[in-house]
Amino acid sequence: MIPDQKDLLIQAQDSLKGAKLLAEGGLYGFAAARAYYTMFYIAEAFLIGKGLSFSKHSAVHAAFGRHFAKTGIVPFEYHQQLLEAMEMRHAGDYEGPRTVTREEAAEQIARAEKFIELAERIIGPIPETEPENS
Repeated sequence: MIPDQKDLLIQAQDSLKGAKLLAEGGLYGFAAARAYYTMFYIAEAFLIGKGLSFSKHSAVHAAFGRHFAKTGIVPFEYHQQLLEAMEMRHAGDYEGPRTVTREEAAEQIARAEKFIELAERIIGPIPETEPENS
């Protein structure tokens, strides 16, 4: 695991923690958005491991599909779930505060947890970090 991957995986793990806290607080749209970012950071970590970096979300999505899902390195469902999570993020961020249900947020969080597991299996364990302000 290279340092940039490590940083992205830690960021993904923190994003997942945030998603869970937001869901517990009833902020389901924001929780779904954080779950999407968990998946997005992991997709970026996979790509950085191949020396690839992109500035647009759509480019990350496409490259993750091309280099990892289509090649069988990761199951295709992960690429599809990343795309669906982006749609859910847009709904939560742009279509109003109550467009994402508790169930939809919970599904996105469960998917984000599976992305974390996938990253740990393929890239390596995510290092433990100290909480900020400690």
